[in-house]
Amino acid sequence: MGESMMKYPFELPFSEVQADLDTFVTAVFSCLESEFLIMPKGLGFIDYPVFEQGYEALKQASKGFTFLEPESLLQKTFEAPIVILVLRTMLGFTPPEWAYLATVQTGVEVSQGFVRSLDRKIRLSPLSPLADGKVTIERVKALIDTACRLLKEGAPPIVNDKIHRLDKADTKTGIPGVQTLAGMGVPYAMLLYERFLGRPFAGHRDSVSDLVGDSLEAAVEDALSKAGISYRKTKRAERIPGFDQTPDFIVPSEFNPQIIIEAKITEDDGTARDKATRIQHLGALSMAGQPPDKPKYEVIACIAGRGFGVRREDMKKMLIATRGNVFTLRNLDRLIDCTGLQRFRTR
Repeated sequence: MGESMMKYPFELPFSEVQADLDTFVTAVFSCLESEFLIMPKGLGFIDYPVFEQGYEALKQASKGFTFLEPESLLQKTFEAPIVILVLRTMLGFTPPEWAYLATVQTGVEVSQGFVRSLDRKIRLSPLSPLADGKVTIERVKALIDTACRLLKEGAPPIVNDKIHRLDKADTKTGIPGVQTLAGMGVPYAMLLYERFLGRPFAGHRDSVSDLVGDSLEAAVEDALSKAGISYRKTKRAERIPGFDQTPDFIVPSEFNPQIIIEAKITEDDGTARDKATRIQHLGALSMAGQPPDKPKYEVIACIAGRGFGVRREDMKKMLIATRGNVFTLRNLDRLIDCTGLQRFRTR
């Protein structure tokens, strides 16, 4: 059946959907789209030219990585804070990991709150000088002391069934390795191997994971707002009376829930299963103590991402839980007209 001829589950009575679930699973799968190749930059994204400025500033302050001493780097990090992110990237640590080691090795209390705040401040304004308060200077110096010490030492020998975090192409042998790679470039095979171990864009993908989900929620909000529909968008981890798990949207309000909408996006089939189970649970809540044809409220699922297009059985469960009301970004323009939301339309 061609896509132009294909009926979506929300277009037909639920009894017809229930009688031919496989066909409607295929219909939903046909319009699932993935955008995992494109990510939002988000607030505080560091473009390569800015990162390179930090790299060059660090290289100059250390005389081409031949003189990696805290005293020579401290002033430079306050003048061009992006240097701190370059140092952390060389180490391959998260901000809390660096803070922990700095505290242990220097005795200066570098809290996770401080280092997270510092990291965010630098991302938002990577080339603006840092305020040089006494506490900030002491903690930043502890971070730099620790980085210099670790980069000089390199990776120590360890037992064969373990690997040290500094056992990387640039930091394995200490400063000589950094100097070699800085001077002649990175062997491509080793660069690819390190990407293989660390997943390209992994840190950035984690930092913007909420924004990826927000894009679908924003599309739902836009549809509801354009139709003049009253709704309550809930917050993360918010508790709503009557729901042991909080839905993303409640129409018209949590005091009189008539329709609930879950907006979920995932590129991973394992996560998709968890989200399908969540939608299934909301469907079960809507039917608790109710006649088979009269749920307490209508459940609608708006989904996106390739993760939902893997397990057919999970999609069947979603179709049953929502009584066929499963929408994707491709057909979200029909969300209002094909569900009970049309009863709340004011424009």
